[in-house]
Amino acid sequence: MGKLTVHTLRAVLVALLAGSVFVQAVMVPLLASDLEGLRPEFAYLRPPLLAIVFLGVVAAQVVLVCVWRLVTMVRRGTVFSHAAFRYVDIVIGAFTAAALLVFALGVVLAPGDPVPPGVVLLIGGVGLAVLGVALVVLVLRMLLAQAVARDVEAARMQAELKEVI
Repeated sequence: MGKLTVHTLRAVLVALLAGSVFVQAVMVPLLASDLEGLRPEFAYLRPPLLAIVFLGVVAAQVVLVCVWRLVTMVRRGTVFSHAAFRYVDIVIGAFTAAALLVFALGVVLAPGDPVPPGVVLLIGGVGLAVLGVALVVLVLRMLLAQAVARDVEAARMQAELKEVI
């Protein structure tokens, strides 16, 4: 991976992380104040909505930090090691948690009439898509495992070849 690519990706990651901190520090409190004006029959939605938004941003931040660490490993040439699995596993967990949060949002909004049923169905579809991303990352983890195994095998064979020569 070239230096320009790494620096560009890191710039994007920093911008996204700064944006997520802005959302947590400014937008969530603004949302909280906006939700105070809910009709009394929908007041029960305020705490779970705020918790879901806040935790969703935390899940995104976890993914961003792990991607940063993986990019660092790629730049150093150490991504094909067992240390990379920790970050990939955390990314899978964060996407799974995000999917559960989206499903929870649908469950919170489903009873009563706060939103139309079609919106709840769309939220379920988004949750399924986020879960699909977690599964794609799981497949990529399996590919990483194969690459690490091949790298270890190649190193072993190279060491045997050096002994022979």
